Amino acid sequence: MNTVNRRFSVAPMMDWTDHHCRYFLRLISKRALLYTEMVTTGALIHGDSARFLRHAESEHPVALQLGGSNPADLAVCTKMAESAGFDEVNLNVGCPSDRVQNNMIGACLMAHPQLVADCVKQMQDGVDIPVTVKHRIGINGRDSYAELCEFVGTVSDAGCKSFTVHARIAILEGLSPKENREVPPLRYDIAAQLKTDFPDLEIVLNGGIKTIEQCTEHLQSFDGVMIGREAYHNPWLLSEVDHQLFGDVQRNISRTAILEQLRPYLLQHLAQGGKAPHITRHILGLAQSFPGARRFRQLLSADIYKTDEPMRVYDQAIAVLEGR
Repeated sequence: MNTVNRRFSVAPMMDWTDHHCRYFLRLISKRALLYTEMVTTGALIHGDSARFLRHAESEHPVALQLGGSNPADLAVCTKMAESAGFDEVNLNVGCPSDRVQNNMIGACLMAHPQLVADCVKQMQDGVDIPVTVKHRIGINGRDSYAELCEFVGTVSDAGCKSFTVHARIAILEGLSPKENREVPPLRYDIAAQLKTDFPDLEIVLNGGIKTIEQCTEHLQSFDGVMIGREAYHNPWLLSEVDHQLFGDVQRNISRTAILEQLRPYLLQHLAQGGKAPHITRHILGLAQSFPGARRFRQLLSADIYKTDEPMRVYDQAIAVLEGR
């Protein structure tokens, strides 16, 4: 089975971690494991599979996250992912939204550990890439540590050896997905106990991690860390990952250099009929802590929507970044 280094990863995030976002983040970190947005089995089997499976060669290591609960459908999609070249398939057992609950997708599956185990087993049969699970520490009405251990134990018995744990429970009624990322308290201690009680499993911590210093601290207890929204709002954080977390030689890169490297990709996208904001919306988080940051954001979040010359506006943003 292929090995994937999950020491540091960027979480799958709906409407955010599309292939443009991943291409951009890969320019900043060569080591981070990147995840797609969640793709449902129905969308992949009955929809535009080429669009959902699209990724650039440079994005590797890259994992496809699937949403679903039908073992046969998940198995078909896992084989599609392997054929498309993904390094890993991850099953979403953490999303709390009403929409996915109604289709038996996401966090509600924590109430059905044997079903998740059946899904994982069928997904793994016939592929050589790893199948992993991303889940919460519980759901309302099923949030005891014993029930969490039952879930992890049952799924690991089916062959899953890597679990990414969002260290909050999910409240399945009455809270929005956004509130579910903020209202239930973070319980790193419960996730850490899981690693203690299942020492042979890979446990990756997710939830509330915002700095490289926090990553380093958590890596003393966990096998890996996963950062979500902070990686999107402050992508330059990834510039420290390869050196600080993987021990690589510090690369001499700058925000300007990254945008210069992104320029040919943007030009190609425009030549194929795409719109500049499809890509530039992902780089707004670079506008942190430098003179002109506000102007940089304005150019790429407002002006670029109004112009017939998007590359001129893009180059203006680079000039602001350089202090010209």
